[in-house]
Amino acid sequence: MQNELLIGLVSISDRASSGIYEDKGLPALQEWFGAALATPWKMVTRLIPDEQPVIEQTLRELVDEARCHLVLTTGGTGPAPRDLTPEATLAVADKVMPGFGEQMRQVSLKYVPTAILSRQVGVIRKQALILNLPGQPKAIKETLDGVFAAVPYCIDLIGGPYIETHETVIKVFRPKSAIRSKTN
Repeated sequence: MQNELLIGLVSISDRASSGIYEDKGLPALQEWFGAALATPWKMVTRLIPDEQPVIEQTLRELVDEARCHLVLTTGGTGPAPRDLTPEATLAVADKVMPGFGEQMRQVSLKYVPTAILSRQVGVIRKQALILNLPGQPKAIKETLDGVFAAVPYCIDLIGGPYIETHETVIKVFRPKSAIRSKTN
């Protein structure tokens, strides 16, 4: 379907991908989008280790082959030696969108002072927006609540489908000239 939003969800965790513990990132993302989106959507999910070549390959595959419009990663954004998500994301980027990283940290700083340690980035690759989110379900929700209002218009500008949300969950912001009537 042309208007269907395709979202790639990638949980990046050495321990969860090897079965040491249950992944909590993908269920948190699925729950948030299930509540927020009014637009038809489907998702492609991946659970992978925190290895830069694997992350890069997964991001390329989701954008270039699966044709996702939005790809969200969770995990691997801290300062630890194995946290390589931002490096992998930047390696596959066509354009860096620094406002997303700045705003994600700003949102998280309202809740925890350690948000300053986050290295989350937002980038464009071809027709997709890729955002690095934190790994904890509570932080994922807080971050999406704080930045998603700008995501649909960004997707508009790069040629993706028109995204509408349930305004009781998250209200999208678009310039008046970019708002489509419900009958279109």
